[in-house]
Amino acid sequence: MKTIEEQFYDYGVVPVVVLEDAKDALPLAKALKEGGLPCAEVTFRTDAAEESIRLIRREYPDMLVGAGTVLGIDQAERALEAGAKFIVSPGFDPQVVDDCLERDVPVFPGCITPSEVAQAVKRGMEVLKFFPAEQAGGLAMIKAMAAPYTMVKFMPTGGINEKNLKEYLECDKIICCGGSWMVKGSLIKNGEFGKIRKLVKEAVELVASIRGKEKGKA
Repeated sequence: MKTIEEQFYDYGVVPVVVLEDAKDALPLAKALKEGGLPCAEVTFRTDAAEESIRLIRREYPDMLVGAGTVLGIDQAERALEAGAKFIVSPGFDPQVVDDCLERDVPVFPGCITPSEVAQAVKRGMEVLKFFPAEQAGGLAMIKAMAAPYTMVKFMPTGGINEKNLKEYLECDKIICCGGSWMVKGSLIKNGEFGKIRKLVKEAVELVASIRGKEKGKA
């Protein structure tokens, strides 16, 4: 069975989802699967996140669904109880990271400085989130930090879309990118799941065109 990191690489893009109402969780999950991207990072920015994860995991147990914007151990606990397969946090929170590592739960903390990367490396971590990507220096900053920390790869999120995805995925230090352009809150709120499915399919095709024959190799 592939690791979560290998699955991330295969997908190339992980949809970063904000759900205001849990009733939209299953239609969204269906659109993601039909579009060819059966994965999602459901952010804990809303009260609907926990129930949304629970519903998706119950209806689509094979989907790779995790929790994003996890700000503390309590949220991580709730996300895991709901069925989240991985935890993502915007910054490096030692308590969240250590708790997940002790539980053997895949965790991807946000790291945008060498000091934060050093804390992660000390814990044996090799795949880290880079957020907010564009605002924090983008690919140039990632390459600069990866130079001394050769064992580390990144999952940049923030300001990434179909226009700059290529430059990120062409870098061998990038596992995948987090993106919300295909799952915008307005599309979800308006029930435009057909359009979401179309945008997801286009994202999948874009990843394939960028990585070509290498797609699927971690």
